[in-house]
Amino acid sequence: MDNTVLVLGARGRLGGAVAQAFAAAGWRVLAQRRSGGIPAVAGGGIEWVQSKAADTATLQRAAAGARVVVHAMNPAYTAAAWRAEAPGLMQSATDVAAALGAHLLFPGNVYNFGAGMPAVLAPDTPQRPTTGKGLIRVDLEQQLAQAARHHGFAATVIRAGDFFGAGSGSWLDQVIVKKLPQGRVTWPGSRDAPHAWAYLPDLAQAFVRVAETTPATAGGRYECLHFAGHTVTGQDWLAALTDVAWEQGWLPADGALRTGTLPWGMMRLLSPFNATVASLLEMRYLWDLPHALDGAALARRIGSEPHTPFGDAVRTAILALDLGPRGANAAGPRTGGTVTQGA
Repeated sequence: MDNTVLVLGARGRLGGAVAQAFAAAGWRVLAQRRSGGIPAVAGGGIEWVQSKAADTATLQRAAAGARVVVHAMNPAYTAAAWRAEAPGLMQSATDVAAALGAHLLFPGNVYNFGAGMPAVLAPDTPQRPTTGKGLIRVDLEQQLAQAARHHGFAATVIRAGDFFGAGSGSWLDQVIVKKLPQGRVTWPGSRDAPHAWAYLPDLAQAFVRVAETTPATAGGRYECLHFAGHTVTGQDWLAALTDVAWEQGWLPADGALRTGTLPWGMMRLLSPFNATVASLLEMRYLWDLPHALDGAALARRIGSEPHTPFGDAVRTAILALDLGPRGANAAGPRTGGTVTQGA
């Protein structure tokens, strides 16, 4: 096998970041997408493969000799879509990996542990999901483990917290900083609860390092590694966002961001009529429950975890979103900041 990776779902945020990271590391990258349109990433050693995930024969031919497959495909964020589509997407990924004899990498999340989870989550922490999405994630990982052992290919789950950076489509841009150019931030829960976050460029590099450190004799081995990322509070986020707002000239005249909360009560009323709102409401507990990922096993495997300093990661992520023009009072970078509770 050569250093070729097939990224399934490469037009998504994680898939695109992983494709770029593998290409930067000198791998030949085959990036799967379902249909036409402008690719999320292009060039630099990335070759596009247009195919539906279910067309595993086409994917196997295109990726002949590939050493690694990354499953980065995701259904829409509703319980119905996950139930209907997620098992089939996993089946396609495992079929391709089995046919190629490739190492299959899959991103995990913290949904598996449920509302009673401890403050620190290790790879061997018992999984006791309390939501429909959590149950589905547990089932997917079990499906992956069984396929790896049955077909004799290596499989690794790399579990991480909420994504930020490398594009839009997350809590950060959809909710938290949507009105940052107007000097406002919306925080979904407790501002004091530590919360696990993953800066996608760092996580993508971790995928590459896991692929590069998995021995060729690892066939049939299933493992789960945790990516520690950034464990930070809402206050930490607000301080970092204040620095960016200062630099961009987005702070109000008194130099303090205004903060609001999500209208969870209204969302509860809407949830029977809107599947996406219902799915967001189901995971509300994560914003008030302290949690962190223990990355010791990953660090032992790959050396130090890729880790961009939090302030630098936030600044890069926010500027890449192109939220709005710099204000008249734009200034140079600063450290520190002031946050006030506002209407």
